[in-house]
Amino acid sequence: MRPRIYITQPVAPSAVERLKKIADIDMNPDSVHIPGKEEMIDAVRTHDILFCLLHDRVDGDVIAANPALRVVASMKITPSDIDVAAATARRIPVTVIPPVVTEATADIHFALLLAVARRLVEGDRLVRAGVFPGAQSSHLEGAGVSGKVIGLVGGGGRIGKAVARRAQGFSMKTLYWTPRRKPEAEEREAGLEYVPMDQLLAESDFVSVHAPLNPQTRHLIGERELRLMKPGAFIVNTARGPIIDEAALVRALAERRIAGAGLDVFEHEPKVDPPCSR
Repeated sequence: MRPRIYITQPVAPSAVERLKKIADIDMNPDSVHIPGKEEMIDAVRTHDILFCLLHDRVDGDVIAANPALRVVASMKITPSDIDVAAATARRIPVTVIPPVVTEATADIHFALLLAVARRLVEGDRLVRAGVFPGAQSSHLEGAGVSGKVIGLVGGGGRIGKAVARRAQGFSMKTLYWTPRRKPEAEEREAGLEYVPMDQLLAESDFVSVHAPLNPQTRHLIGERELRLMKPGAFIVNTARGPIIDEAALVRALAERRIAGAGLDVFEHEPKVDPPCSR
């Protein structure tokens, strides 16, 4: 019998066509709808392979829904939000993808950095609402980027280094911290300066989050860490939402203890708390 594959959201048509040659495919056709846990369980019960995306949570209940489940195939580069232990206990392989989005993620990261520093989204919203404070008004005065200090938290990996390359174009000084320091030759080649975490937070104009999500990095940036940041500093996160304690971040922004946040990921996705920029 041909294997039965369930795909949680639309993926590239070329990939679907290739899979159709070897398997029977069912797919959630709505690119906006993220299947909930019960939907996922219902789908797994009648399929041999679960093809899931970055935002999907595959816990032990989902994995246990079908004793004949063969594979959990993830579109992530790390199996976060997948209960690998539960899958392993049932001898179900969990697959991930190569790091194919390094440059794209670094582009988005730097776009968020520029947008939050220069208040581009706020300006766009005001103009569309009919508010024009004047071409030289200080109403939307932003922060400079060129020549500032960027600090990469967990920044010794591929995406952190790609962001560092972009920072060089803005004449930025690039600090980084990671639990395992890189060799000095690698630091020199990437233009990185290693400092302790607390020093990075205290000296950076832009705190740039790149750490993987695991039990040790959940809420790595919390109340204490946010208080170490400069009042005029920004935080940018394109890694995983739970690395930042989102409630603590909202408090820091509301109290203007930091200047702003550029977030591509959130702690409780798909639920997003009120806007986290100034």
